[in-house]
Amino acid sequence: MSREFPIGLTPPDWLVRNLQPQQAPLNRPAVARAAVAMALPLAIGLAVGQPAYGALASMGALSGVIGDTADAYRMRILNIAIPQLFGAIGVTLGSAAYGHGWWAVAALTGIALVSGMISTIGAVASVSGLLLLLNSVIGAGLPLPGAWWVAPALMSGGGLLVLLLALLAWPLRSGIPERAAVANTYRTVADLLATCGDDPTAGYDAARQAVTQSLNQSYDLVLARRARHHGSSPELTRLLAQLNAITPVVEAAPAVHQSGEPLPPQIRDTVRHLAHAVETGYTGPIGLDLPTPTGETTRAVDHALRHAAEVVTAPDVDPRGIDDRLGRPAALRIRATRAARNVLLSSGSWRYGLRLAVCIGLAQILVSTVPVARSYWVALTITFVMKPDFGSVFSRALLRALGTVVGLVIAAAVLSAVPRGWWDVLVLLLLAPLIPALTPRGYGYQTAAITPVILLLSDVLNHQGTALLLPRLIDSLIGCGIALIAGYLLWPESWHTRVGDRLAEAVADTARYVESAFGTAAPVSAEGVVVSAERVLVSTEVDPAARARMRRRLYRDLSVIRTEFQRALTEPPPTGRLAAGWLPLVVAVERIVDATTAARVRVKHGAPVPSPAEVTQVARQLRELAEGVRESEVLVEVRTELTGPAESVLEPLRQEVAAARAIASPH
Repeated sequence: MSREFPIGLTPPDWLVRNLQPQQAPLNRPAVARAAVAMALPLAIGLAVGQPAYGALASMGALSGVIGDTADAYRMRILNIAIPQLFGAIGVTLGSAAYGHGWWAVAALTGIALVSGMISTIGAVASVSGLLLLLNSVIGAGLPLPGAWWVAPALMSGGGLLVLLLALLAWPLRSGIPERAAVANTYRTVADLLATCGDDPTAGYDAARQAVTQSLNQSYDLVLARRARHHGSSPELTRLLAQLNAITPVVEAAPAVHQSGEPLPPQIRDTVRHLAHAVETGYTGPIGLDLPTPTGETTRAVDHALRHAAEVVTAPDVDPRGIDDRLGRPAALRIRATRAARNVLLSSGSWRYGLRLAVCIGLAQILVSTVPVARSYWVALTITFVMKPDFGSVFSRALLRALGTVVGLVIAAAVLSAVPRGWWDVLVLLLLAPLIPALTPRGYGYQTAAITPVILLLSDVLNHQGTALLLPRLIDSLIGCGIALIAGYLLWPESWHTRVGDRLAEAVADTARYVESAFGTAAPVSAEGVVVSAERVLVSTEVDPAARARMRRRLYRDLSVIRTEFQRALTEPPPTGRLAAGWLPLVVAVERIVDATTAARVRVKHGAPVPSPAEVTQVARQLRELAEGVRESEVLVEVRTELTGPAESVLEPLRQEVAAARAIASPH
């Protein structure tokens, strides 16, 4: 007979969410690359009688393994090569500061400030900032063998070995990851259509989120490559056209779901058939087994699918007729200038840089005044825990401590039972694949996989064996403590989050999207930005491309907000509790966007156009909701006064707006 835990022993929800492993597929090629890239340098070092050099190269390969996450080959170059350059700079600066006492403290604090600021630019910059500080700490804390240039060369060489292995198949598989991503988008759309009309709507909501994530990934991959080709690549132009062609199908889905009538299975099968054609590059004739449309929504689906089939199977695509629904990225020089300006002028980048610098400075002052064995591990722990885009500092500190304990148990078994020498290569061959295998599961799992590898390589450098274990645990706990106090508790913005700010902006953007969907909107630039605050009533059709960009950006923003809220749920009270209260409003705003799109689709296929007064009333209510959300950290009362013809296409939208405002009212 099972027993229930006493109430006092029941783990809190935020702790359960932190420890729960995330579901992710196993990347078998990355697992194989990790084994070869980390074991081979150590084997070469042993073969030539320089195991320390081999260990340094394997440490460099570790950073490459952590960054080996991109599907597209060009993105692999950015994700691995650029951070290696910053890592080489970091280890050079750190080695120059080694043994210089308080000058080393000042140098690492300054590097931490720069690292933190550039980490706010984006994903590649974040990893680059991580390696800059990480290798600086290693260089300043360890006496590295050889001349000043040996360690940077070896560590960069190890990282570039991972890149070389990752690019081996590029000549044979160029473009395949992009095609696979676009095909996967078509499949997620098929899954979305299969859930349309179901009751309850949980399955539909989950499928819609999957479509949003897949579209984001596909556009990012295709546009990132197309920026280099400036639209001259027929393959990339074709993929972009195929992405644009599936958008009307996605827009028709909310109208179908709103009707409450499931689609025939032939619709779903047709989309999956198109996905296969995208993935294989098929351009021949394709037979469409589509049922005869019977109403506004089914006509919209039929029209969208036939258009998608024409685009997918077209042998040639005119690049002049292809619109970048998210806007093609600017030239690299322009983006670099813009990023540098944003970093220097952004209060957010300065705040994060100062938080990281304070933590690193305190750690270095502590280990300079108090004898701490292997003291550089304190700063290394802070560097990993304090990354801004890797989740909550509180959660990462907790998971870092737990993962380190598990990793130390594995390391203890390895260091006590395995003799030094060639056996280390075999152990590394077995342990290294665990890093890419466990990293997607969560930060604690990644830490548990990395810890024994780091300790094994450290033992090759200093031959201390199991004597490394206790200092590693103590230093990790000290680093976690400094990060929690100086990087979390002393900064109210980190634990007293105003969760309504970004959501309020999304609600205001939704109001503009409602206006643009029915011809009453402020002028919108090619980037989807409102260029005039004064709304005007226009009799002509709003640019469909601008409206599509607005809708895509709105869904992308809501996806980011949802991710931030999910991260906030892993925080202890009160932050986690506040996030749990706001999350239903995020879902409600997503449904408002869906209802707006559904109404637009119905109007396009025969439904009466709503009056400007109806549109203005809905937009005004949304702006009032946005102001209420922006002004408070908790849900506030907002009154709902939405009236209009019951037969109007905007009636479902009014119901969703009323539901959202009801959610934002206290209970």
